Amino acid sequence: MTREEVFDSPVGWVAQHIRGYVESDGKTGHHWRGVNTLLLTTRGRKSGKLMRTALIYGRDGDRYIVVASKGGAEKHPEWYLNLVVNPEVNVQVGGDRFTAQARTASAEEKPALWSLMTSIWPDYDQYQARTHREIPVVVVEPLAGE
Repeated sequence: MTREEVFDSPVGWVAQHIRGYVESDGKTGHHWRGVNTLLLTTRGRKSGKLMRTALIYGRDGDRYIVVASKGGAEKHPEWYLNLVVNPEVNVQVGGDRFTAQARTASAEEKPALWSLMTSIWPDYDQYQARTHREIPVVVVEPLAGE
């Protein structure tokens, strides 16, 4: 079976982070600037290609929590738009790789998850303050047997 090519974030420092993460099997890059990061691979909603980015994450039980902040930009990040259309994603946390289902946190879930994520990365509050869009919180749940 041929492995499908994965395209890394076009943002230079993110691509460099991903490269180090992948090449070291998560030994380099998992811990970044005092926080933990994962690699999220989504299927492009237009291109159909696999697209990979690095994101800060939190844990809520078995679930991984990420924030679609894009630094407070007015538009959602591409990875978020991709997973809304194609919610099955691939994840790497350290050396562990698994398939997961990703979804936007519900209105009921979001306040507690936002609080969790701002305790990890306080800048999320600043990002929300600089944009008119509501920044989504994403719940990533490993598929059974993964």
